[in-house]
Amino acid sequence: MSLFRTSARILARVLLVLCVAGVCAAQTSCTAKHSAQAEVTSQTVDLTLAVSTPFRFVAYGDTRFHDPKDTDAANPAVRQALVQAIAEVHPAFVSFTGDIVYNGNDANDWKVWDSEASIWRQQSIPVYPALGNHDLHGDPAVALANYFQRFPALKNSRYYSLRAANTLTLVLDSSQDEASGPQGQWLNHKLDTIPSDVDFVFLMFHHPPYTSSSDEKKFGGGHSSRSPEHELAHILETRQPNTRARFVVFNGHVHNYERHEHGGVTYFVSGGGGAHAYPIERAPDDPYQSKEINYHYLLVEVSAHNLKITMNRLDLSSGKAVWTQPDSVSISALQTLPAKAGGAN
Repeated sequence: MSLFRTSARILARVLLVLCVAGVCAAQTSCTAKHSAQAEVTSQTVDLTLAVSTPFRFVAYGDTRFHDPKDTDAANPAVRQALVQAIAEVHPAFVSFTGDIVYNGNDANDWKVWDSEASIWRQQSIPVYPALGNHDLHGDPAVALANYFQRFPALKNSRYYSLRAANTLTLVLDSSQDEASGPQGQWLNHKLDTIPSDVDFVFLMFHHPPYTSSSDEKKFGGGHSSRSPEHELAHILETRQPNTRARFVVFNGHVHNYERHEHGGVTYFVSGGGGAHAYPIERAPDDPYQSKEINYHYLLVEVSAHNLKITMNRLDLSSGKAVWTQPDSVSISALQTLPAKAGGAN
């Protein structure tokens, strides 16, 4: 009996030690996960690209890199033709408006990106992406790991800035509120401290503040704009009259091309990178009118105090690549701010 009791006490102590060790391990694991999550969301990065004016870059999105044999997800022939055409214009960099891949947590989709976009790496063309909803599909932790593996310069930051000559690009994560929280605080600080030699501030994020498409998908596809992006647009349009630099916004999500102008800010929807495009019902006052689908990329040409943005449209419906430029707009930065009405007496 004494031996039995001694053995029981020893067993109880062993179980207690194992239990405590398990709790500690679980707490350590949770702490590690929390720390990793905080690292992804709290760090910010300010990048600089050594270019001088004049230079040009490409903005576009919604490519949905995916198995080219699966044509339900995207139009692989269009996607590949756009990548090749972009390489041939030798841009200083490529800015993505989101939805690089079809499923962010699918390693095979990212391998297709690795393969099909390899020509840009061969030509040392940097890519600066914004996160789209498809880039976060599936397990977000896995999706973000795939994403940041391809873009190590971002250092796990979901929003960041890029300084290139007389431009400042602010890349935002529209899966989070752009105008509040840590991201909103960061954005407001950046807008408060625009360097005096910046002529143009580009904002890149996935969901558009303005679109003539809607969730009704009248012509087979489309998305309505959302309230967080409306709030962001209000912030920009409130600031623009008192800012010498011009604000220009690039978005995706809608698989077509749109241009809108509100409060001195020019907004572009560029979601024609390869995901199946669809016509949209355009408002009568939209600056760009088209009943067609528009696979395309935007060529942004930057010079001192001036900017030209051209939509390069690709039509492969005949089996042969037909390129047109149905829309182009020039934007000038102010040399000085206009005097306020009712100045000092």
